[in-house]
Amino acid sequence: MKKLMTTLAALALVAASALPATAGMLDDIRARGVVRIGVSLGGEPIGFRDAQNNPVGYDVDVATMIGEKLGLPVEFTDVSGDARISMLVSGQLDIVVANTSATLKRAESVNFTIPYNRAGLRVIVQADSGITSLEGLAGKKIVVGRGTTGETFIKDAVPTAELVYVDQFAPDGVLQLQQKRVDAAIEDSSLLDYLATQNPSLVTLPGLYSNDPIGIAVAKGDIEFVRWLDMFVSDYIQSGAYEANYKKWWGETANPPALNPIW
Repeated sequence: MKKLMTTLAALALVAASALPATAGMLDDIRARGVVRIGVSLGGEPIGFRDAQNNPVGYDVDVATMIGEKLGLPVEFTDVSGDARISMLVSGQLDIVVANTSATLKRAESVNFTIPYNRAGLRVIVQADSGITSLEGLAGKKIVVGRGTTGETFIKDAVPTAELVYVDQFAPDGVLQLQQKRVDAAIEDSSLLDYLATQNPSLVTLPGLYSNDPIGIAVAKGDIEFVRWLDMFVSDYIQSGAYEANYKKWWGETANPPALNPIW
């Protein structure tokens, strides 16, 4: 028995020495004294800058709540498209709350929480264009965000369309639409529904072309950190903060998409 115990202790020591001696993300963040969160400031009401150049919007509020739960200030970084993922993977950011659709392809590189929002792809067109369907976009100029699910969809659905790329939908894509330099744009319904209410010269086509879960993204390697964030999102939904935040930015008559907490 003594020999068996000695052997087991030796094996445990070897196994322990093979594991990386690193602290978890929560410990690292608290030790740093600030949580680095990427947000996309490319369009109202998800994320944009106010008159004083401060980050504001639905996602910014969610990121701020994360900081409050951690008891730490938030260091915001404006990210969009592919940069959202690459900056997480490279360790430049701790968390991304940037209207990021949780797809299987992206999940190969980063981890996602349960959805804190949902959105679908929608198309917006010039009101006087006569375009009423996807078929009407053939050969037309369409604004797309580089590295977005909208780009992937429109390439497949309307292969003859002329894609006009922007890194930030707002102000770049919005300006292209307002100046009538393009015929249409494809983006999340959350952005385009709001844009159409602010610009009478633009109308959205009926229907959604996807129903995407929007998740908080973090680098792979610390599943306990993902679990903490899942609990945060569950509390965000169940406490009423989700409904209040959604109606703050889309109006009191808006109906927030149904979300399911897991805790």
